[in-house]
Amino acid sequence: MNTKQIDYCIELAHTLNFSRAAENMFVSQPTLTYQIKLLEDEVGFAIFERSGKGAALTPAGSQFVTYLANMREEMKRAIEQGQNFSAKYKDNITISMMVRQAVYFLPEAMRIFSDRHPDIQITPKFEYENGVEGFLRNETDILFALKEQTKQIPGIDVHDLFESHIYLISRKEDELASKNLLTEGDLYGRTLMVGGGSPLALKAVQHRLIASGKINFFNSADHDTTLTNVAAGRGVCLAPGFLNDHSGQFAWTPFDCRESFSCVLCTHKNDARDGVNEFIEVLKGLYLEAVAFPL
Repeated sequence: MNTKQIDYCIELAHTLNFSRAAENMFVSQPTLTYQIKLLEDEVGFAIFERSGKGAALTPAGSQFVTYLANMREEMKRAIEQGQNFSAKYKDNITISMMVRQAVYFLPEAMRIFSDRHPDIQITPKFEYENGVEGFLRNETDILFALKEQTKQIPGIDVHDLFESHIYLISRKEDELASKNLLTEGDLYGRTLMVGGGSPLALKAVQHRLIASGKINFFNSADHDTTLTNVAAGRGVCLAPGFLNDHSGQFAWTPFDCRESFSCVLCTHKNDARDGVNEFIEVLKGLYLEAVAFPL
């Protein structure tokens, strides 16, 4: 199977007409027909049913083309990235994080590092659930994580980045948003959104509040669902400060508790590239200088 056959197959699935598909692909109809037949022989099943009216996808063909289109899109992105990289860069450093806002100063660090090393590319990669697994497969060079996640990971170096605290997220119109610091008593009678893959420290606070018997709770599937529920006035939630996108849509008010999150960067112990260590130092410097920045 080659890229031309993939493109011909996707186009024919779109037009369901051999002549039109061949015209759109700038080849003769016999050429397109022959390549489709070669592809079907290779995969071992009929992708299209032929008739005097044109072509129709078989049930197996319909499923196959869906996967084929996704694969082709991934291939296209890979080729484009490769072209960009080969034209300008001699090295690439990939940093994985769960969400974009987790490392708030990443764009600034990328700008500073690019000024110093214009031939080294920094590539962010967002993996909400499988970042650790990808890092262990050497798919990324730097991993943003909570220190609690790193205790059982072999062969890594852990770099302390910042300490993140717990905040209450509410609508800006909520009376809680007018306070400078919230305590457990401020939440009595309220509905607290919980769940959604909360880190251990946050779960501990949630359980303690619910155990008081004075706070209602509502299970929420993930952080985005929780924020939607908060925006709809269904309740409030607690969250780590590193999830704050600073968009101003919600009020983020510090919550008085002992728990916090040690946010770190992980690198592979056998990765001795100077660029990786320098980029980490740039990021650490930005967080060190941001003494009044809410985390």
